[in-house]
Amino acid sequence: MIENINWYPGHMKKTREMIQDNLKMVDAVIEVLDARIPDSSRNPILHEIIGDKKRIVILNKTDLADPSETIRWSQRFTREGSRVLGMNCMIGGGINDLMSLLLEVQKNKNEGQILKKTLRLMIVGVPNVGKSSLINRLTGRKSTQVGDRPGVTRGKQWLTIQQDMQLLDTPGILWPKFEDPKAGLNLAFCGSIKDEVMDLPTLALELIRVLQEDYPKLLKARYKLEEVSEEALETMEQISRNRGFILPGKRIDYERTARTVLDEFRSGQIGRITLEKADGDEKK
Repeated sequence: MIENINWYPGHMKKTREMIQDNLKMVDAVIEVLDARIPDSSRNPILHEIIGDKKRIVILNKTDLADPSETIRWSQRFTREGSRVLGMNCMIGGGINDLMSLLLEVQKNKNEGQILKKTLRLMIVGVPNVGKSSLINRLTGRKSTQVGDRPGVTRGKQWLTIQQDMQLLDTPGILWPKFEDPKAGLNLAFCGSIKDEVMDLPTLALELIRVLQEDYPKLLKARYKLEEVSEEALETMEQISRNRGFILPGKRIDYERTARTVLDEFRSGQIGRITLEKADGDEKK
């Protein structure tokens, strides 16, 4: 098993300080999470910094997540006191619901005020959860870079969105050390940690091990497996043979197989999968 995944470039320390310095200037924080890994994609440092500030939790990429689990996570975060919305920011799914919620927050802010004040918001999240896609939907233009890899957004940006609201974008920020190795793995599975710092065949092997346990039917259907082996390595080799990823000398092309499995999981081609349950129990 991959352990002690750590990826904390210098710019992330600066981002943390920037968020702390600017938090007092905003009325509410929009926290974007990956619906497939809501717990692992919630940065505990940001959670601590934000504190009691009004918070809107966006469960993004719901089109890739298990719908029943998304409902459970929404209920959990609601019980904790956050306003929660499930979204597909890439295509704008849920954007009207978010705008309605922001207008409600703006109305409450200006209730009884003669001079209306601008609603100021901050958007936060770990790398690659879809913050840039959400911002582009809110502004109605391609105002910030979008990438399928972590670390695209740099520096802070104040952006004007609809209805005279302002939004402070921040770069994605991880934390220095993952206390739970599963959190690091989940972030790596979903692309929030750069593939360049990972051993991809080993990472894909870990993902196959999880899918064998939690979503064996989806794994079997996607890769036309006769049976899902109890051994992840054997399953990986079956996938390689079924896809024709064979090197000279009939050797398994583990690198190509790994990239295929990771890419197809991240794009939802294996199926709608949530790696964490809201109640904390293991999926059977």
